[in-house]
Amino acid sequence: MYLAIKHVQPQDDYLLLLTFENGEKRQFDMKPYLNTGIFSELKDLKVFKTVRKSFDTVEWANEADIDPETLYQNSIKIE
Repeated sequence: MYLAIKHVQPQDDYLLLLTFENGEKRQFDMKPYLNTGIFSELKDLKVFKTVRKSFDTVEWANEADIDPETLYQNSIKIE
């Protein structure tokens, strides 16, 4: 089972601040993904900052999206 994304905010340095449905806030680093497939288009900060909540996860204007389980498992909890 995964936790749905309730809010996303893009940050400088290709970081996403995420709020999950359980209220937990976490930080996800997109840099390791930027040389892979459609995610390489996110190197353009204008495109990266188009991120928005879409259904239970996040999506960018170029239609890239990422699994909410990946976002949760590979993010760092913010206290």
